[in-house]
Amino acid sequence: MSAGRAGILPAECSGIQTTVSELTEKQWAVLSERGCEATDLTHEEARRLVHKLAGEGRHGLCIVSNEAAHRLSGPAVPAHVPNLPKRA
Repeated sequence: MSAGRAGILPAECSGIQTTVSELTEKQWAVLSERGCEATDLTHEEARRLVHKLAGEGRHGLCIVSNEAAHRLSGPAVPAHVPNLPKRA
């Protein structure tokens, strides 16, 4: 594979071509079963948040673009808000 303009290699994800430079832009969001956990993250920040939240027992975690997050989710639920207690 050869490097494109500016020497950036494309990264493939589900057939969508994304350049490494897009991964460093604050255009990524994290969703969970609770809704939108955070927006305006770099992909690395989003990956780290997913890892942290998974360790806390959150489910349904995924990284999407900010645009997709606004279309798919309701109001933001900040990541620092704890999970609701389990029902008895």
